[in-house]
Amino acid sequence: MAVEPFDVVDLIRAKRDHGELSTPQIDWLIDAYTRGYVADEQMAAMAMAIFLNGMERREIKDLTLAMIASGETMNFDGLGKVTTDKHSTGGVGDKITLPLAPLVASFGVAVPQLSGRGLGHTGGTLDKLESIPGWQASISNERMQAILRDVGAVVCAAGSGLAPADGKLYALRDITGTVECIPLIASSIMSKKIAEGTGALVLDVKFGSGAFIKDQAVSRRLAETMVQLGADAGVATTALLTDMSVPLGLTIGNALEVRESVEVLAGGGPADIVELTVALAREMLALAGLPDADVEGHVANGRAMDSWRAMIAAQGGDPDGALPVAPETHVVTAPRSGVLATQEALPFGIAAWRLGAGRARKQDPVIHSAGIELHAKPGDAVVEGQPLFTLHAEQAERFERALESLEGAWSIADTAAARGPLVADRITAG
Repeated sequence: MAVEPFDVVDLIRAKRDHGELSTPQIDWLIDAYTRGYVADEQMAAMAMAIFLNGMERREIKDLTLAMIASGETMNFDGLGKVTTDKHSTGGVGDKITLPLAPLVASFGVAVPQLSGRGLGHTGGTLDKLESIPGWQASISNERMQAILRDVGAVVCAAGSGLAPADGKLYALRDITGTVECIPLIASSIMSKKIAEGTGALVLDVKFGSGAFIKDQAVSRRLAETMVQLGADAGVATTALLTDMSVPLGLTIGNALEVRESVEVLAGGGPADIVELTVALAREMLALAGLPDADVEGHVANGRAMDSWRAMIAAQGGDPDGALPVAPETHVVTAPRSGVLATQEALPFGIAAWRLGAGRARKQDPVIHSAGIELHAKPGDAVVEGQPLFTLHAEQAERFERALESLEGAWSIADTAAARGPLVADRITAG
C-alpha cells in the first residue's frame, strides 16, 4: 500500500491557523478526497476553515485546476467554430439562457451550454426546457458535437465525468453551511466551465435579494475572482454584475418562462429580459471575435427564432408543442391605486417553489405548469382592483402557503424609489 505524501489533519490545522496550502498539498487533497481516502468529515472541516479564513489567489487557482484534473475534459477544437459560453449565478425568473443561446448561435458561433437543475428558489434551465414536449436534457458527447456543428447551440446536462471532485464537494458544502464562500464558489463554477472546453466565457454574477450572494461588493469580489481564474486558465472571460433585487421578466416557473423566452425571440417580451439578453449576447460575440454583431437585427429578421426552433428539435423537442398549463389559478389584485413600489425577488421565488415550480431535494420532481405571472413591475402605476400577479398551480391547496411567503414582499405607494441599472458593471481581467 502506497504511503500518502501528506496528512490531511496537518492540512486542516494549517488552514485553520490562517496558513497557505502549497500546490502539491492542494493537488493531493482533492485527489485523495475524490478517491475516498480523505473522509467527508475531514473535508467538511477543511471547507469550514476555508470559509472562515479564505484563500490566496494562487490557492484558488490551484484548487480550481485540481478539481478539473479530477475528471475528464471536453474539447471542441474539431468543430471548426469558435465556442463561447455563459454562466449565471442564478436568480428568480432568470430564463436568459433560453433566448441567449440560439441568438448567439445564429451568428455561426458554437454555444455548448452545460446547465443544471433548480434547487430551492432558483430555477434550473433544464427544468424549464423539459416543459417542451419531447425535449431531452441528456445527450451523448457525440450527439452534442453534431448539434453544435449543425445547429450551433446545445443546452444539456453535464456528464458526471466533468470535475467529479466539485460534485462531491458541492454536496458536502450544501449540508455543512459552507456554500457562501468565494474561493469555494469560484473554484466550483470555474472548474466545471473550464473542463467543458469552451474558448470564451461570459459570467452573469448577480446581487440583490433573489441572488445567491445578496451584497453587491461581495458579488463583485466573486466576479473578479472568477474572471481572473478564467484568464489564468487561458479562457477569455468577462463578467457582468447584474441586479437580482426584483424578479427578471414577468414570469417565474418553468413553462411560463419558456413562453416568455419565445416572446423575446419573436421580438417582444419584457424590457429587462431583452436588455440583459442583448448585453450578454454582445459580450459573448465580442469574445468570439464579432464585436460589431447586429444582435437586435437577428431577432428582428427571425434568425434567432430559426436557431431556437432548430436547437429544440435537435434534442427531440417539438418547438410548436403545447406547453403545460396549470388547472388552478389565483389572482392577487391591487388593494388601492398608486405605484407598485416594491417587489422582492426572493419571496416571489419561494412562492413559486411552494406552488411546485422548484424542488426541495435534488430527487424531487418539478411541476412544469406551476409558477407566478407578474402583471406589473416596480414603478408601474396601478389602480385599485387591477391584477398584480397570478399564481399557477396543479392543486388549489398550494395557494395558501405561497401567499404566506409573499406577505410584505410587495407594496403600493404614492411614488416608487428610483432603481439602479440592471447591469451595474462590467468586469474584465486585470
